[in-house]
Amino acid sequence: MCSYCGCDSIEVIGRFMAEHVEIINATGDLRAAVLSGDPGALAAARAVVAGLLWPHTVAEESGLFTVMARDELYADHIATLCGEHETLDTLLAAIAPGDRAAMARFEDALREHIDKEDNGLFPAAAIALDGPDWVEVHAITPHSHDGGEPHVHAPGDEHHRAVAHQG
Repeated sequence: MCSYCGCDSIEVIGRFMAEHVEIINATGDLRAAVLSGDPGALAAARAVVAGLLWPHTVAEESGLFTVMARDELYADHIATLCGEHETLDTLLAAIAPGDRAAMARFEDALREHIDKEDNGLFPAAAIALDGPDWVEVHAITPHSHDGGEPHVHAPGDEHHRAVAHQG
């Protein structure tokens, strides 16, 4: 988590960074479930990670990414991050009981992605966006999880394509 620029004091960025911590913590439980070899434990842990990850990526893409992608300076980077969201979904779905390699691929990709956001995009947003932009980001960002069942979406689901193809 970025601790050098203060961007986490911006409400939506602070929220996204806190959600990153939750996702990483749940990934530790997922790793333990993978190592246990227990299919039931894996399914439960994967559902928890998916239940945190999917609403989080939808919120990022619906709000902050949508506003930032309007600037051609950030559009390609935003498209890359959206693609990484799809990749994370694919990697998460591919994890099998006892499959340490698949778990490592998911966790490495997740941590690298979070680093790009926490230490790259979020500080850039704090500098690039102004008051009206932040009002819009706040207005169009989903504010809470829907409380329903966790959803592991298929690569290419509409929430990814909407932002990735703007610009």
